[in-house]
Amino acid sequence: MAFRILSGILLSAFISINACADELQINPAHPDQYTVVHGDTLWDISGKFLQHPTQWPELWRFNSQIHNPHLIYPGDTIYFSMVNGRPQLSLSRNELPSGELNIQSPCVLHEEDLKNGRTKFPVSPDGKLMPCIRESNLNQAIKLIPTDRISQFLTTPRVVGPNELNAAPYVVDLAGEHLVAGEGDKIYVRAIYSSSNQNYTVYRQGQTYKNPETGETLGYEAQYIADTTLQQVGDPASLVVTKSKSEIRLGDRVMPNIEEDVTLNYFPRPPAKKLIGNIISVPGGVSQIGLYNTVVIDKGSRDGLQVGHELTIYRKGRMISDRFSPIKNAMVKLPDEKAGILMVFRPFERVSYALVMKANLAIHVLDKVKTP
Repeated sequence: MAFRILSGILLSAFISINACADELQINPAHPDQYTVVHGDTLWDISGKFLQHPTQWPELWRFNSQIHNPHLIYPGDTIYFSMVNGRPQLSLSRNELPSGELNIQSPCVLHEEDLKNGRTKFPVSPDGKLMPCIRESNLNQAIKLIPTDRISQFLTTPRVVGPNELNAAPYVVDLAGEHLVAGEGDKIYVRAIYSSSNQNYTVYRQGQTYKNPETGETLGYEAQYIADTTLQQVGDPASLVVTKSKSEIRLGDRVMPNIEEDVTLNYFPRPPAKKLIGNIISVPGGVSQIGLYNTVVIDKGSRDGLQVGHELTIYRKGRMISDRFSPIKNAMVKLPDEKAGILMVFRPFERVSYALVMKANLAIHVLDKVKTP
């Protein structure tokens, strides 16, 4: 599926938005210093110093060294202090020792050479091009969130309306008298008459997403099955499978690839208006919801949700019997409790995919989500 990568909102713009935010709430158990390790995220580190990690731009702008918090590396040490009554961070870089590698080669290809389009390389006495050693920096800056945990959900699956899948062309037969098809196989689809789009995705209907309070259908999950390329238009049309996640079956639906905006830089912030919703599903058949799990909530772009919006998760209070009440068989509902925080990373019209960024308690389907 084709997609465009968005660089996200500029840090300076985001800081200006947060300048009007509530006063910084410092984590009372914050450390005086913290050394970054592999696997840390900017969200994790901010949570060590703040009660609300979404306020990290406001905190990190009060420093003279951390000009860009996205350029912090494992091994760097961050120091917390109060200066004139205002919290401040400083940074001690972990500079890698130089000169440790003894590269015995007449040609070393640096990262700058690749960017500048280097064309001159050493040649041996007999006129042959000599091999080069490519030098690259293995120390990568930490990310805001673990994007590898949501990468599979950025472009697939999709959430569609009730008639989108039913109206889409479907697989009517498989070449070679196969019962199922996979990568490299040919499939026949009814009916594709235009060659304006060469790339198609095979889907299969998955879950039906419903509002748990009203029973209203909010959308249908279109499970990703495979990528294909159109070979010949017609009824049936011929397509070749170029990539598959699972086996293609007769009746699977085929939809043209759409170009989507995929954001890789996320700036968590609360929605502008108050929202109350529910966790209605967990993709992938996961039964226990915890840190960095993806969930589906019953609010979407129609409700004002955007990429990066943060919601607080509330564990639904249990119903218990009150055996001391003068009323026979009296039942009492325990209050909902804060269980964690999630961040929306892919909103659809009426539902959204979100990542659990913090989990204080066990989280379940039908737990509430609310604007912080």
